Amino acid sequence: MKLIRNINELRESRVKSIVKKRLKEFESFKNKPSKEWFSELCFCILTANSKAVTALQIQKELGAKGFCSYYFRDIRNSIKKNKHRFHNNKAKYITEARCHVDIKQKLKSMKDTEAREWLIKNIKGVGYKEASHFLRNVGCKNLAILDRHIINLMHENRILKQKPNLTKKNYLKIEEKFKNLAVRLSMSPAELDLYMWYLKTGNVLK
Repeated sequence: MKLIRNINELRESRVKSIVKKRLKEFESFKNKPSKEWFSELCFCILTANSKAVTALQIQKELGAKGFCSYYFRDIRNSIKKNKHRFHNNKAKYITEARCHVDIKQKLKSMKDTEAREWLIKNIKGVGYKEASHFLRNVGCKNLAILDRHIINLMHENRILKQKPNLTKKNYLKIEEKFKNLAVRLSMSPAELDLYMWYLKTGNVLK
């Protein structure tokens, strides 16, 4: 499969060290305070149907302090200033999520899939992709982040016959295909995601 060849080539390139560094950053999140976890949750809320690059700019601008305590209008204005989509809704979701600012404590005893279901049920603006993204960024390695880049790459390589609507049933079904690919490559889903994202974007973001 062309995709497997491409990923194996990246593993022999400078990209490998970048991926390894990013994975270590995710792993280190387990030792960070709850406010940093909440900041990461807000970042993932921002990425829904929007660009990760501008979401990252907003996170750097506001920081954990801003996400935890700034007024709605200040968060909305930051989102709007950075030309990020859905500034009103995203600011609303972030301020409403503050009742779960102790997110680290809430999730620490849950398994990955259980934590994902809790996030989807309790945090507005968070679906399977965003919940999986957040959990990967705070150290969980076994969930798939099925954004458009990953779906497109799986479709281009005929792992998916078509690009489906990501209902819960479809998400979990595609996630199994993604995990099977990770097994073939002897890597975690978290690592595979970074390599596939690089193939589509030329970047290793979070």
